[in-house]
Amino acid sequence: MKIVESTHEAYAHVNHWRMEGQSVGLIPTMGALHEGHYSLVRQSVTDCDLTVATIFVNPTQFGPDEDLERYPRTLEADLAGLRELGTDLVFVPTKETLYPPGFSTYVDEPDAAAPLEGEFRPGHFRGVMTIVMKLFQILPATIAYFGQKDFQQVTVIRRMVEDLNVPIRVVGCPTVREQDGLAMSSRNRYLTQEQRKRALCLNRALSAVSRLLDDGERQVAKLENAMREVLDGETDSIDYARVVDSMHLQSLETVDRPAVALIAAQVGTTRLIDNLMLER
Repeated sequence: MKIVESTHEAYAHVNHWRMEGQSVGLIPTMGALHEGHYSLVRQSVTDCDLTVATIFVNPTQFGPDEDLERYPRTLEADLAGLRELGTDLVFVPTKETLYPPGFSTYVDEPDAAAPLEGEFRPGHFRGVMTIVMKLFQILPATIAYFGQKDFQQVTVIRRMVEDLNVPIRVVGCPTVREQDGLAMSSRNRYLTQEQRKRALCLNRALSAVSRLLDDGERQVAKLENAMREVLDGETDSIDYARVVDSMHLQSLETVDRPAVALIAAQVGTTRLIDNLMLER
Protein backbone atom coordinates (compact mmCIF):
# COMPACT_ATOMS: atom_id res chain seq x y z
CA MET A 1 0.00 0.00 0.00
CA LYS A 2 1.41 3.36 -1.07
CA ILE A 3 0.91 6.41 1.17
CA VAL A 4 1.36 9.79 -0.53
CA GLU A 5 0.98 13.44 0.49
CA SER A 6 1.80 15.13 -2.81
CA THR A 7 -1.05 15.93 -5.22
CA HIS A 8 1.28 15.37 -8.17
CA GLU A 9 2.32 11.92 -6.97
CA ALA A 10 -1.27 10.94 -6.20
CA TYR A 11 -2.43 12.03 -9.65
CA ALA A 12 0.46 10.25 -11.35
CA HIS A 13 -0.42 6.92 -9.75
CA VAL A 14 -4.13 7.05 -10.56
CA ASN A 15 -3.66 8.47 -14.05
CA HIS A 16 -1.12 5.74 -14.85
CA TRP A 17 -3.54 3.03 -13.73
CA ARG A 18 -6.37 4.53 -15.77
CA MET A 19 -4.15 4.84 -18.85
CA GLU A 20 -3.42 1.13 -18.49
CA GLY A 21 -7.16 0.48 -18.68
CA GLN A 22 -7.59 -0.44 -15.02
CA SER A 23 -10.63 0.61 -13.00
CA VAL A 24 -10.02 2.61 -9.83
CA GLY A 25 -12.34 2.97 -6.84
CA LEU A 26 -12.09 6.02 -4.60
CA ILE A 27 -13.21 6.33 -0.97
CA PRO A 28 -12.89 9.92 0.35
CA THR A 29 -12.82 10.02 4.18
CA MET A 30 -11.96 12.30 7.08
CA GLY A 31 -10.30 9.44 8.93
CA ALA A 32 -11.35 7.99 12.31
CA LEU A 33 -12.36 5.00 10.23
CA HIS A 34 -14.95 2.46 11.34
CA GLU A 35 -16.79 -0.47 9.78
CA GLY A 36 -18.94 1.89 7.71
CA HIS A 37 -15.84 3.20 5.92
CA TYR A 38 -14.34 -0.26 5.62
CA SER A 39 -17.52 -1.53 3.96
CA LEU A 40 -16.92 1.06 1.21
CA VAL A 41 -13.35 -0.18 0.81
CA ARG A 42 -14.54 -3.77 0.52
CA GLN A 43 -17.06 -2.76 -2.14
CA SER A 44 -14.35 -1.00 -4.11
CA VAL A 45 -11.96 -3.94 -3.83
CA THR A 46 -14.76 -6.18 -5.14
CA ASP A 47 -15.76 -3.86 -8.00
CA CYS A 48 -12.48 -2.33 -9.14
CA ASP A 49 -8.96 -3.33 -10.11
CA LEU A 50 -7.42 -0.83 -7.67
CA THR A 51 -8.65 1.03 -4.61
CA VAL A 52 -7.68 4.48 -3.36
CA ALA A 53 -8.68 6.06 -0.04
CA THR A 54 -8.15 9.60 1.20
CA ILE A 55 -7.77 10.81 4.77
CA PHE A 56 -8.25 14.54 5.26
CA VAL A 57 -10.22 16.45 7.89
CA ASN A 58 -11.61 19.15 5.62
CA PRO A 59 -11.78 22.49 7.45
CA THR A 60 -14.05 24.23 4.94
CA GLN A 61 -17.07 22.03 5.74
CA PHE A 62 -17.03 22.85 9.47
CA GLY A 63 -18.91 25.85 10.84
CA PRO A 64 -17.31 28.24 13.35
CA ASP A 65 -18.96 26.51 16.34
CA GLU A 66 -18.50 22.93 15.12
CA ASP A 67 -16.04 20.25 16.17
CA LEU A 68 -13.11 20.74 13.77
CA GLU A 69 -10.45 20.86 16.47
CA ARG A 70 -11.74 17.87 18.43
CA TYR A 71 -12.70 15.77 15.41
CA PRO A 72 -11.00 12.39 16.07
CA ARG A 73 -7.73 11.76 14.29
CA THR A 74 -6.52 8.14 14.33
CA LEU A 75 -4.15 8.00 11.36
CA GLU A 76 -2.03 4.99 12.32
CA ALA A 77 -5.04 2.81 13.10
CA ASP A 78 -6.75 4.01 9.90
CA LEU A 79 -3.76 3.10 7.76
CA ALA A 80 -3.49 -0.33 9.39
CA GLY A 81 -7.16 -1.03 8.64
CA LEU A 82 -6.88 0.12 5.03
CA ARG A 83 -3.74 -1.96 4.51
CA GLU A 84 -5.43 -5.08 5.86
CA LEU A 85 -8.32 -4.69 3.40
CA GLY A 86 -6.04 -4.41 0.39
CA THR A 87 -6.14 -0.69 -0.33
CA ASP A 88 -3.57 0.17 -3.00
CA LEU A 89 -3.06 3.91 -2.39
CA VAL A 90 -3.86 6.31 0.45
CA PHE A 91 -3.73 10.05 -0.14
CA VAL A 92 -3.00 11.91 3.11
CA PRO A 93 -2.58 15.60 2.21
CA THR A 94 -1.96 18.48 4.59
CA LYS A 95 -4.22 21.50 4.86
CA GLU A 96 -1.53 23.58 3.15
CA THR A 97 -1.44 21.15 0.23
CA LEU A 98 -5.14 21.50 -0.55
CA TYR A 99 -5.73 25.05 0.68
CA PRO A 100 -2.52 26.97 0.02
CA PRO A 101 -2.21 30.67 0.88
CA GLY A 102 -4.45 32.72 -1.36
CA PHE A 103 -6.93 29.88 -2.03
CA SER A 104 -10.26 31.47 -2.94
CA THR A 105 -12.09 29.22 -5.43
CA TYR A 106 -15.12 27.24 -4.23
CA VAL A 107 -17.81 25.08 -5.81
CA ASP A 108 -21.27 26.57 -5.37
CA GLU A 109 -23.99 24.41 -3.82
CA PRO A 110 -26.73 22.85 -5.98
CA ASP A 111 -30.41 23.21 -5.07
CA ALA A 112 -30.41 19.87 -3.24
CA ALA A 113 -28.04 21.39 -0.65
CA ALA A 114 -30.50 24.10 0.45
CA PRO A 115 -32.93 22.20 2.75
CA LEU A 116 -32.17 20.06 5.82
CA GLU A 117 -28.41 20.30 6.46
CA GLY A 118 -28.30 23.47 4.39
CA GLU A 119 -30.67 25.18 6.82
CA PHE A 120 -28.77 24.20 9.95
CA ARG A 121 -25.19 24.14 8.66
CA PRO A 122 -24.91 27.05 6.22
CA GLY A 123 -21.81 26.76 4.06
CA HIS A 124 -21.29 23.10 4.94
CA PHE A 125 -21.97 21.75 1.46
CA ARG A 126 -19.92 24.50 -0.15
CA GLY A 127 -16.95 23.01 1.69
CA VAL A 128 -17.98 19.44 0.88
CA MET A 129 -18.44 20.15 -2.83
CA THR A 130 -15.12 21.96 -3.04
CA ILE A 131 -13.06 19.24 -1.39
CA VAL A 132 -14.79 16.44 -3.31
CA MET A 133 -14.23 18.21 -6.62
CA LYS A 134 -10.57 18.72 -5.73
CA LEU A 135 -10.18 15.03 -4.86
CA PHE A 136 -11.91 14.02 -8.10
CA GLN A 137 -9.40 16.15 -10.01
CA ILE A 138 -6.36 14.85 -8.11
CA LEU A 139 -7.53 11.22 -8.15
CA PRO A 140 -9.40 10.67 -11.44
CA ALA A 141 -11.00 7.40 -10.39
CA THR A 142 -13.66 5.33 -12.14
CA ILE A 143 -16.09 5.08 -9.21
CA ALA A 144 -16.37 7.06 -5.97
CA TYR A 145 -18.02 5.38 -2.97
CA PHE A 146 -19.96 7.21 -0.25
CA GLY A 147 -22.07 5.97 2.66
CA GLN A 148 -25.83 6.48 2.48
CA LYS A 149 -25.88 7.55 6.14
CA ASP A 150 -25.00 10.96 4.71
CA PHE A 151 -27.92 10.72 2.29
CA GLN A 152 -28.11 14.41 1.42
CA GLN A 153 -24.35 14.52 0.84
CA VAL A 154 -24.58 11.66 -1.68
CA THR A 155 -27.49 13.40 -3.40
CA VAL A 156 -25.60 16.69 -3.62
CA ILE A 157 -22.41 15.05 -4.92
CA ARG A 158 -24.37 13.18 -7.59
CA ARG A 159 -25.95 16.46 -8.69
CA MET A 160 -22.55 18.15 -8.86
CA VAL A 161 -21.14 15.31 -10.95
CA GLU A 162 -24.09 15.45 -13.35
CA ASP A 163 -24.22 19.25 -13.60
CA LEU A 164 -20.47 19.68 -14.14
CA ASN A 165 -19.96 16.60 -16.34
CA VAL A 166 -17.42 14.99 -14.03
CA PRO A 167 -16.38 11.61 -15.54
CA ILE A 168 -16.77 9.56 -12.39
CA ARG A 169 -19.62 7.35 -11.17
CA VAL A 170 -20.93 8.02 -7.67
CA VAL A 171 -22.10 4.96 -5.74
CA GLY A 172 -23.98 5.20 -2.45
CA CYS A 173 -23.57 2.19 -0.16
CA PRO A 174 -25.95 1.11 2.61
CA THR A 175 -25.63 2.51 6.12
CA VAL A 176 -23.71 0.18 8.43
CA ARG A 177 -25.15 -0.13 11.94
CA GLU A 178 -24.08 -1.39 15.31
CA GLN A 179 -25.85 -4.52 16.52
CA ASP A 180 -28.36 -2.38 18.45
CA GLY A 181 -29.22 -0.31 15.36
CA LEU A 182 -27.15 2.85 15.94
CA ALA A 183 -25.74 4.10 12.64
CA MET A 184 -21.95 3.93 12.72
CA SER A 185 -20.28 7.34 12.87
CA SER A 186 -16.87 8.68 13.81
CA ARG A 187 -18.70 10.99 16.22
CA ASN A 188 -20.25 8.12 18.19
CA ARG A 189 -17.07 8.01 20.27
CA TYR A 190 -18.07 11.37 21.77
CA LEU A 191 -21.12 9.79 23.44
CA THR A 192 -21.12 8.81 27.10
CA GLN A 193 -22.67 5.47 28.01
CA GLU A 194 -25.93 7.16 28.96
CA GLN A 195 -25.98 9.25 25.78
CA ARG A 196 -25.19 6.17 23.70
CA LYS A 197 -28.38 4.53 24.97
CA ARG A 198 -30.42 7.65 24.24
CA ALA A 199 -28.96 7.89 20.74
CA LEU A 200 -30.80 4.70 19.79
CA CYS A 201 -33.96 6.80 19.57
CA LEU A 202 -32.96 7.91 16.05
CA ASN A 203 -33.27 4.37 14.74
CA ARG A 204 -36.45 3.81 16.77
CA ALA A 205 -37.98 6.94 15.22
CA LEU A 206 -37.21 5.69 11.73
CA SER A 207 -38.64 2.29 12.62
CA ALA A 208 -41.85 4.01 13.75
CA VAL A 209 -42.19 5.56 10.29
CA SER A 210 -41.61 2.18 8.66
CA ARG A 211 -44.34 0.57 10.79
CA LEU A 212 -46.83 3.31 9.96
CA LEU A 213 -46.11 2.89 6.26
CA ASP A 214 -46.62 -0.85 6.58
CA ASP A 215 -50.02 -0.08 8.14
CA GLY A 216 -50.95 2.10 5.17
CA GLU A 217 -50.23 5.60 6.51
CA ARG A 218 -49.08 7.97 3.75
CA GLN A 219 -49.62 11.42 5.28
CA VAL A 220 -46.22 13.01 5.74
CA ALA A 221 -47.33 15.19 8.67
CA LYS A 222 -48.34 12.09 10.64
CA LEU A 223 -45.10 10.31 9.80
CA GLU A 224 -43.02 13.30 10.89
CA ASN A 225 -45.03 13.66 14.10
CA ALA A 226 -44.38 10.00 14.89
CA MET A 227 -40.64 10.57 14.58
CA ARG A 228 -40.73 13.62 16.82
CA GLU A 229 -42.74 11.78 19.49
CA VAL A 230 -39.94 9.23 19.75
CA LEU A 231 -37.14 11.79 19.62
CA ASP A 232 -38.60 14.37 22.01
CA GLY A 233 -37.97 12.43 25.18
CA GLU A 234 -34.47 11.24 24.37
CA THR A 235 -32.63 13.95 22.41
CA ASP A 236 -31.43 17.32 23.69
CA SER A 237 -32.57 19.10 20.52
CA ILE A 238 -33.91 18.24 17.08
CA ASP A 239 -32.72 20.04 13.97
CA TYR A 240 -35.11 18.17 11.71
CA ALA A 241 -37.17 15.02 11.41
CA ARG A 242 -38.47 15.15 7.86
CA VAL A 243 -39.92 12.96 5.11
CA VAL A 244 -39.02 14.28 1.65
CA ASP A 245 -38.78 13.22 -1.97
CA SER A 246 -35.65 11.06 -2.25
CA MET A 247 -34.62 12.40 -5.66
CA HIS A 248 -34.66 16.16 -5.05
CA LEU A 249 -35.19 16.37 -1.25
CA GLN A 250 -38.33 18.44 -1.78
CA SER A 251 -41.23 18.56 0.68
CA LEU A 252 -44.13 16.14 0.29
CA GLU A 253 -47.67 16.00 1.64
CA THR A 254 -48.08 12.29 1.01
CA VAL A 255 -45.67 9.46 0.29
CA ASP A 256 -46.73 8.89 -3.30
CA ARG A 257 -43.24 8.44 -4.76
CA PRO A 258 -39.84 7.23 -3.51
CA ALA A 259 -39.14 9.16 -0.33
CA VAL A 260 -36.66 9.27 2.52
CA ALA A 261 -37.01 9.98 6.23
CA LEU A 262 -34.11 12.02 7.60
CA ILE A 263 -33.19 12.99 11.15
CA ALA A 264 -30.59 15.30 12.64
CA ALA A 265 -30.61 15.62 16.41
CA GLN A 266 -28.34 16.50 19.30
CA VAL A 267 -27.58 13.98 22.05
CA GLY A 268 -25.46 15.66 24.68
CA THR A 269 -22.99 17.74 22.70
CA THR A 270 -22.96 15.32 19.76
CA ARG A 271 -24.95 15.93 16.59
CA LEU A 272 -26.14 12.69 14.98
CA ILE A 273 -27.86 12.02 11.66
CA ASP A 274 -29.69 9.00 10.28
CA ASN A 275 -32.15 8.18 7.51
CA LEU A 276 -34.36 5.50 6.02
CA MET A 277 -35.45 5.02 2.42
CA LEU A 278 -39.24 4.80 2.05
CA GLU A 279 -39.77 3.11 -1.30
CA ARG A 280 -43.18 1.58 -0.76
